[in-house]
Amino acid sequence: MDSVLSINNVPIRLTSERWFYIVENHDDVAGYYDDVLQAVENPELILPGHRGSLIAVRNYGHQRYLAVIYREVSAEDGFIVTAYFTDKIERKKALWRQQ
Repeated sequence: MDSVLSINNVPIRLTSERWFYIVENHDDVAGYYDDVLQAVENPELILPGHRGSLIAVRNYGHQRYLAVIYREVSAEDGFIVTAYFTDKIERKKALWRQQ
C-alpha cells in the first residue's frame, strides 16, 4: 500500500486490492501506478465528484486527461476509488487549480 498527501494534506492511500480493481476495469491505466499517485499529490485541477468525492486531474497531451477519484474520509485518512483516462473534463466546475 502506498499513500500520498492530497492538496488538503490528507494522506490518500492506494491499496493493492484497489489497484487491481482499477486495472481490471480500466486496463489502459495499468502502466500508470505512479502517475495515479502523482495526480492526487500534484494535480492540475480538482473537480467535485459524486457523494463528496474529489477528482484529481492531470493533462496527458492533447485532449487526454488522467482523472483519479478519491475520497477524504477524515483529516487523517482517505483513499483512491478509481482512475481512468478521459478526453473531457469540466474546467468550469474546478474547486481548485494549480497556480
